[in-house]
Amino acid sequence: MIYADKGFLPVSKEDMDYLGWDELDFLYICGDAYVDHPSFGHAIITRVLTANGYRVGISAQPDIRTKSSITLMGTPRLGVLISAGNMDSMVNHYSVSKKRRQTDSFSPGGKMGLRPDRATIVYSNLARRTFGRIPILIGGIEASLRRFAHYDYWQDGVRASVLADSGADILLYGMGEHSIVELARALDHGADVHSLHNVRGTCYMAKDIAHLKEYVEIPSFETVKEDKYQYALADKLCVAEQDPIRGKTVVQRHAERFLVQNPPTLPLSQKELDAVYELPYKRTYHPMYEAMGKIPAIEEVQFSLSSVRGCFGACNFCALTFHQGRIVQARSNRSLEKEADELINTPAFKGYIHDVGGPTANFKHPACEKQLTHGACREKQCLYPKPCKNINADHSEYLALLRTLRKKEGVKKVFVRSGIRFDYLLEDKNDEFFTELVKHHVSGQLKVAPEHVSQNVLKYMGKPRREVYDKFSEKFYAINKKLKKEQYLVPYLMSSHPGSTLSDAVELAVYLKEHNLNPQQVQDFYPTPGTVSTCMFYTGIDPRTMKPVYVAKSPEEKAMQRALLQFKNPTNFSLVAAALKKAGREDLIGFGRQCLIQPKYNTTGGKQKHVSKNTGRKSRIAKNQNRTEGRGGKAKANRNKTGSGGGNRRR
Repeated sequence: MIYADKGFLPVSKEDMDYLGWDELDFLYICGDAYVDHPSFGHAIITRVLTANGYRVGISAQPDIRTKSSITLMGTPRLGVLISAGNMDSMVNHYSVSKKRRQTDSFSPGGKMGLRPDRATIVYSNLARRTFGRIPILIGGIEASLRRFAHYDYWQDGVRASVLADSGADILLYGMGEHSIVELARALDHGADVHSLHNVRGTCYMAKDIAHLKEYVEIPSFETVKEDKYQYALADKLCVAEQDPIRGKTVVQRHAERFLVQNPPTLPLSQKELDAVYELPYKRTYHPMYEAMGKIPAIEEVQFSLSSVRGCFGACNFCALTFHQGRIVQARSNRSLEKEADELINTPAFKGYIHDVGGPTANFKHPACEKQLTHGACREKQCLYPKPCKNINADHSEYLALLRTLRKKEGVKKVFVRSGIRFDYLLEDKNDEFFTELVKHHVSGQLKVAPEHVSQNVLKYMGKPRREVYDKFSEKFYAINKKLKKEQYLVPYLMSSHPGSTLSDAVELAVYLKEHNLNPQQVQDFYPTPGTVSTCMFYTGIDPRTMKPVYVAKSPEEKAMQRALLQFKNPTNFSLVAAALKKAGREDLIGFGRQCLIQPKYNTTGGKQKHVSKNTGRKSRIAKNQNRTEGRGGKAKANRNKTGSGGGNRRR
């Protein structure tokens, strides 16, 4: 069947014939289903290449058992491009407890199992067996975050660079528009892929490094595999150079060869970024998936606008810092308004723009002008431990965009669902944005990410102090009260992050109790490749200071920390009780207002079960309840059950 007549890139020989192509320049193999939307990396890279005159075909989720699955369109002239998809394939497949997930939103019908584990390596091996010595270029977030020797949570050990393991020729990391065009032009002019050593945003393997003039060498793969201190040191040195302005080449020996990372690609100008998002995307999944149950992942992004990339928030557990970098690149309001008009004219549009944002919604420009000429600071963070005095906390451009969008004919509501960095928001002395955010762009609930409240944990996360979130919360509810609206904050919370002890988890639980919060979803820390927090998890060392950090690794303690965040859930009673006892906080088991749980009784056998030292007191309460109920004093018995503080009624 021919689909190229609908504007999609070719997926078959019939499509190529329709377009009059006798061969491809590049074949793009992807672990995701083919979705031609700029929220998908494969869509951006293939559209950028075609805009520069190259013929690109897509092999989405090929059958790795047969070579014929990637030869439908013949052998490409210049090379094979490979990506695992929008997620690391192991994160896509497995939960933090390492259990196989049931669905994959990037596959037709949400079906799991249509891509292999470690997809970048498997696809590269398939391409090499099939096409021989053709240039193979790997990219996407899986390749990007695994570009150096890295801790692999699922293997529970250190793996070599994915470039070494895959046998590919070049690895593109970060956002690769500049890099892929430069590589394509070089290959098109006959350059040997093994000679392409000067392209920013790429890594390659070399037998020697005599050609390098200035570089930073980090401890070798073999060293970091055996020595956790050296692993942390490698992470510290590596992170310091991930800046496009001041970053140096980074080298890591792998046996008899060297992994060489060139400095990151320079940020796209606003004009270039606009051009990328104005390419002729179809903004939906390929028609061949219609009968297969569609692609669930499109639902969240089809009617959303990506306004920025990059994030100077730099949370230690977030992979985006290592992938997109700390320098924010923003589209113009004109370009975003133009895209909004396209959404409005889409037949399926119902009047709701689901999001206008990016990694952090309210970052619409670099943290300060200095970053564009000197790069992000090597030793300092923009927002941690408190906002830099040079930070430009100005929401006026973003606010102007939102005002324009919500006034467009056909638009009923414009939501902001990307994360709001609340400490940055509070730095803006003008409350107009905060007020209009609450008034116009929240749908009953605003999701924010304090992640924790213990200062001991927050310092390892790189997140602001509890007092900052409390100030934001008070202001949010004050604005709602003034506007006579009833809306709520929904805090994202994380358990078992490096640094978090049981005492820290108890502190968070007490905070939730005091503020009458009952989180329905909490997240265990997930050690994804490439993050500073993952380095802490594996080594027990904070690479920023090279000092030890506590890490909860046993399944029992991780389960306890998670249960404490949902202490009201009856199924968590045993875990919460055990955690409180282990933390020495049995004072939180009882009937007082401050208590997290009440003692548990076995009412069928008349014998009590309890997790408290106050055995005698509980016995007396139980006897009093029995005597009171025997005299018909049911109301008094209920008061005893709830305690003088009325804890149950409050819950």
